[in-house]
Amino acid sequence: MYQILEELNRTSGVTGSMLVGQDGIVIAADLNTGAEDDTVGALAAAITSNVQKSLERLRQTPLKQVTIEAERGKIFLADVGKGILVVTTDSRVNIGLVRLEIKNAASRLALM
Repeated sequence: MYQILEELNRTSGVTGSMLVGQDGIVIAADLNTGAEDDTVGALAAAITSNVQKSLERLRQTPLKQVTIEAERGKIFLADVGKGILVVTTDSRVNIGLVRLEIKNAASRLALM
């Protein structure tokens, strides 16, 4: 699992990644953001839970991925079955490339 995160982090512009349970507990992490893993995990679970509830009200389930864009970077949250894959990036990252790498990582995680 850590190997998948390490390979994901080699993608240009990616600054870190982690796998978090739906309850916010960190399963595996390779973050280089300076933020505490547990804090990021809890926030990722809270964000995806709130988005999922909103999607249910709109009849647009299931949640696949959330992208948050901020001034200093982007955060991708993807439901990969075993949990939430969190990927942090710099602000000028190639979004299409990151989404492709997340899809590849999700496929590999599903085989574990």
